[in-house]
Amino acid sequence: MQFHLLVQGGPDGSQSVTIDAASEAEAIRQAARHGWRVLAIDNAPGAAAGSRAARPIRPAPFPLLHFSQELLALLEAGLNLGSAIATLHNKESRASSRATLGAIQRALQQGQSFSETLATFPAIFPALYVATVHAAERSGNLPEALARFVSYQLQFDAIRKKLVSAAIYPVMLLIVGTLVTLFLLGYVVPKFSVVYESSGRELPWASQLLLGFGKTLAAHPWTCAGALASVVLALVLALSHAGLRQQLLMAVLRLPLLAVRAAEFRLARFYRALSLLLHAGIPLTRALALCHAMLMPQQQQQLQLARRAVEQGLAFSSALEQSGLSTPVAQSLLKVGESTGRLGDMLERSARFHDEEFARWVDWASRLLEPVLMTLIGIVIGGVVVLMYMPIFELAGSLS
Repeated sequence: MQFHLLVQGGPDGSQSVTIDAASEAEAIRQAARHGWRVLAIDNAPGAAAGSRAARPIRPAPFPLLHFSQELLALLEAGLNLGSAIATLHNKESRASSRATLGAIQRALQQGQSFSETLATFPAIFPALYVATVHAAERSGNLPEALARFVSYQLQFDAIRKKLVSAAIYPVMLLIVGTLVTLFLLGYVVPKFSVVYESSGRELPWASQLLLGFGKTLAAHPWTCAGALASVVLALVLALSHAGLRQQLLMAVLRLPLLAVRAAEFRLARFYRALSLLLHAGIPLTRALALCHAMLMPQQQQQLQLARRAVEQGLAFSSALEQSGLSTPVAQSLLKVGESTGRLGDMLERSARFHDEEFARWVDWASRLLEPVLMTLIGIVIGGVVVLMYMPIFELAGSLS
């Protein structure tokens, strides 16, 4: 059977190839042996009815940080770049990563530079990484550049993991609280409503409202379950779509309490990336252009103004201060860096200071959010229970 594959590999970029194979899996394996990354696959015309539409293949993401750490270890051990890439290619077991490494190895054997080869894979190697490698090739100090990138990525991953771990417990609280509330409303409240209806007593309006809602929920369980599942599915689909996820994230980050901290977090990442590029020997104006994507949209406009000011001869610290891209701590450290010729080191210290401050704020916010959520959930569940038992309390009061 013939398969049409859209593949990517090497400096030629994306291309279409036809492979004879017994199955899709075998076709993908043959493409991987040629060093290709499979983007989409389709049966040849007439091979099978109803299979004309190409089906996208989602290979495992390339482990950039792990690749950089292993490459750094091999280079520091004394291997040259070609031998190090060949070693990583031989040990790799994942087909997509092995195909990428094979393409890099062949390009190096054909005489291309390492940075030019990485630039042919923009989806894997960001411009920041390629620029750092390119500058390190000119200075002949690739291991140091890789070590700085690994440190940069590890710092960013540490902050991200801290945010994720801080959000797990509040999310679990919300899920458990919602399930308990739905159980009370959909199962317990209808049981009480039967008892109260048989008593013939007039109920308080709040209890009547609660019992009516519980009876409606119990009378249409599948409709309510479908509505809840639709909401959950819509949320999952929104989070899985990159564009919608970015819009939701930006909307959340515009909240008054989070806007300032989000801006400081972006600035810290900007400082660290700029420090990485300056240590690699990249000129300041070029480094500012490469760090453009590290900032939020409003900050990107401010960065353009700062870059123009630097190109016109204004001091870097003054340009950042005028454009609003420096905090008081960063401003003091950058002035010291300019006077001592250690601007890259001062940028790294500024980033470290703000990362530590952000980590302390995350700890404080998580410790505050947990009791607030527990209090709100307790109020909701307690309110449902009180409204259920309010007629009994009134009955007991009348009997006494």
